[in-house]
Amino acid sequence: MKFGNLARCAGVVGALGALALLVDPALAQEAAAPAADAAAAAPPAAPTPNNGDIAFMYTATCLVLLMTVPGLALFYGGLVRTKNMLSMFMQVFATLCLVAIIWVTYGYSMAFTNGGGLNDFVGGFSKAFLSGVNVNSLAGTFTNGVYIPEYTYICFQMTFACITPALILGAIAERIKFSAVLLFMALWVTFIYFPMAHMVWYWGGPDAFGNAAKAVVEATADKKAEAQAALDAVLADAGLLFKWGALDFAGGTVVHINAGIAGLVGAYVLGKRVGYGKEHMPPHSLTLTMIGAALLWVGWFGFNVGSNLEASSFTGLVFINTFVCTAAAALSWMIVEWIAKGKPSALGLVSGVIAGLVAITPACGFSGVMGSIVLGLIVSPICFVFCSAIKSALGYDDSLDVFGIHGVGGIVGALATGILVSPDLGGTGIPDYISKPGELTTAAYDLATQLVAQFKGVGVTILLSGIGSFILFKIVDLLVGLRPVEEKEREGLDITDHGERAYNY
Repeated sequence: MKFGNLARCAGVVGALGALALLVDPALAQEAAAPAADAAAAAPPAAPTPNNGDIAFMYTATCLVLLMTVPGLALFYGGLVRTKNMLSMFMQVFATLCLVAIIWVTYGYSMAFTNGGGLNDFVGGFSKAFLSGVNVNSLAGTFTNGVYIPEYTYICFQMTFACITPALILGAIAERIKFSAVLLFMALWVTFIYFPMAHMVWYWGGPDAFGNAAKAVVEATADKKAEAQAALDAVLADAGLLFKWGALDFAGGTVVHINAGIAGLVGAYVLGKRVGYGKEHMPPHSLTLTMIGAALLWVGWFGFNVGSNLEASSFTGLVFINTFVCTAAAALSWMIVEWIAKGKPSALGLVSGVIAGLVAITPACGFSGVMGSIVLGLIVSPICFVFCSAIKSALGYDDSLDVFGIHGVGGIVGALATGILVSPDLGGTGIPDYISKPGELTTAAYDLATQLVAQFKGVGVTILLSGIGSFILFKIVDLLVGLRPVEEKEREGLDITDHGERAYNY
């Protein structure tokens, strides 16, 4: 009964208040004014990451990890001889573990922070040991106002840092000491990979670009020069290849050309395997290689699609491009080998799969679907020639054709990206974050300009990786030695380096 009386009293008070507002609307305005003032004074709310984007990026990160272990380890392990299977698995696995620790210690900071006077080439150490990063830190995507947790972004990029140096191992397989692998990998990611990642992928993000451009548009005449200077500073806070306009959606330069060139240099510096060209050296298990290739293909969807950094409708294009280019490249390699050698091989088929995946990596977010198929059909014959005729003519021992597939395929894909991005060929066009701030628009496309940018990106990668890797291989050789003695190499690295065998029967 008491509650009923209270409710009736409240109803009467409410009715009287409503009547007062009807009689004098000014009362309503006066009541709303303090609330409006408080809202205006409050700082803008921080963006909230979408849980779907977070889950998407966790999945993509796990898929890229799957590419390295067990994918790459099985793919490479099946291609070497039985006596080196465990050694190859160990080299890949240990490289992943080593680089992961280096990445969170200083690698992420070197790749994705401002490097001061060297900012064109490498980042600094402001986030060394992940200083300043916490569960509330955010990283931008490629859409205005869309963010993901920075820890998620760090983990995703860490998987790229881990797999790239591991790719090099295929070129120098069966003849490098385990101690040399560890030392070389630590040096290589520090002086080659982190600077390359910074040059290609470091920028302020769409909001930084868009907000600075919007400030120029809205500035009064007396503030226009100041706003333009601020915009110029934002545009300058990016890696060298990014500022040049070189397009690389998921790592054609950073990952594949980078690792391919390092592998070629390593093959020359270490020399040929004992017995190369005189003894038969077939893969010991194409079954494992096929399983590894399948895992790489599945994981590559995380590699490419995850590079969009958010789960949007655009990821469908990246997904289908990765799918059809790879299928086309596999069929293309099979047919070319069938014509050249009289029989299609399983090794040729999976080699085509990897060639297609490599080629589409830089183009997956820029090409149209039909353009991706054409790219797949073209890249395999080129890689096939490099893995057979040119490799034989030049006489280098690239054990598992890292240069012939990753290096050459990466170059083909990077250059083709500059063509396939054209809207006239079904491409997406080049994103423009400046002319219409906050809107998803494309800039004017010019074939010659874009091809020049792509050639410059490829050239810088070849020079940095080629010269830098040569120096680092020589340093490692001087400090710990690169190769085991001939007797140990003949016995196999499984026993001589690790005291174990992959198989006991």
